[in-house]
Amino acid sequence: MASEWRIVCGEIALPVNPGFVLAAIVTALMSQTEETLPRCEAGQQRCDSGANKDLVEECYWEALGIVRKTLESNRPVVDMLAERTQAARDRLDAAERKPREGAPHLEALYQAAQENMNATPEELVLAPGSQTTLRAELGKALNYLNKASSGAVLAAAADLLGSTSVNTVAKGFPEGYYSASTNPAARLLSIGGICEDAMSGILAGISTFGRHIGAGSSYGAFIAPLGHIAARLHGIGNQAQRELTGATFKPFLLICAHAGIKTGEDGPTHADPQPLQLLQGNFPLGTVITLTPWDPAEIWPLLMATLEKRPAVIAPFVTRPSETILDREALGIAPASGATTGVYALRRANGKGDGTIVLQGSGATYAFLEGAFPLLEDKGVDLNIYYVSSAELFDLLPTEEQKSIFPDERAQEAMGITGFTLPTMYKWIRSEDGLARTMYPFQKGHFLGSGQAEMVLLEAGMDGEASSRR
Repeated sequence: MASEWRIVCGEIALPVNPGFVLAAIVTALMSQTEETLPRCEAGQQRCDSGANKDLVEECYWEALGIVRKTLESNRPVVDMLAERTQAARDRLDAAERKPREGAPHLEALYQAAQENMNATPEELVLAPGSQTTLRAELGKALNYLNKASSGAVLAAAADLLGSTSVNTVAKGFPEGYYSASTNPAARLLSIGGICEDAMSGILAGISTFGRHIGAGSSYGAFIAPLGHIAARLHGIGNQAQRELTGATFKPFLLICAHAGIKTGEDGPTHADPQPLQLLQGNFPLGTVITLTPWDPAEIWPLLMATLEKRPAVIAPFVTRPSETILDREALGIAPASGATTGVYALRRANGKGDGTIVLQGSGATYAFLEGAFPLLEDKGVDLNIYYVSSAELFDLLPTEEQKSIFPDERAQEAMGITGFTLPTMYKWIRSEDGLARTMYPFQKGHFLGSGQAEMVLLEAGMDGEASSRR
């Protein structure tokens, strides 16, 4: 096996292969009986190397029977094991352990989310013309919930606490990293530096106990693939528990920060449009919910709508650059609260209209609204404009509501503009012509280079002027 157990003998730690340990246990057990486990001579396997499944099962059942018979003949040993187990239970019961004073209360987090479902808390409201980032607003939203729940959110990052704004989650709590003995009220965890897979596994495990929500952050380019196994296993475990006990899922957050090509200065290794495709639509419905807000003002309503659904994994995709909060009313586009349905009409055409555009991703949407949209309006082009804020939230709506929001005829005539990969648009763009006209980072057939966000968008052919011509 890849891992090793370590047996400490005095001051010397000896690495031991688990297979050897298991063999030693079996040898010791079988020395207590005259029975022998079923076996075959080399080259004379009755089951034909496992091909005969019935015979494999027969041998396995026979072996279990021998082990049981051996244990039954050693009643004092079995009684001792049972007594020690019962004693451990009794000691735990006698300790009468209770949550410490001021301990986190996760249900208070969900209550705060429910109470603010239809209105962003005053301190989180963003005024048109102000500047902020998606990552900063996510951190502030989680901090609001953390304070409401006395610290039910534990956060970590792959050496990017400040860069991804996840450190904001712990604002108002003791500084530094959590330590059970010296800093138990701190809400930041130190988990091995740049190690997204380990971090995701630990945070998923913390969430599984049902008293906290773990929130881990890194570049989307890294945490989406490296956290995928932890996300999948967390979903499987939550599903099994729900089937067994009826319990609700216990979410953890896989924060895909610095998402998309607007992290252009870091080059194609980091400014990656591919991570969404690894998560979106790749899990049983309701298990994972991805969030793709374009406007920082969408963070609160999207997060609240998602917490209400209680998925096993919440995966927000948030960008790094600062953005200006657009005046939606002045632009004639729908309010940020529309994002809660997963897909919403930013703008509806007057009458039949001249076509339909589906937008996805913050960088692509800002480029379109600030660059292409004014040019198209000047030309009198009347468009239906939709935005995809969460494919899964949309999928969780009743079918009739889905059709009301985004009718089939819109999908048939639409083209898309996405900051992610082309396959993330297949659900929304249903014609060959629409897909051929859809704009995405790899449309020119190569990875993009390094540079400021607007230059990388220009290289991709996704700047405002290029969008208006398409």
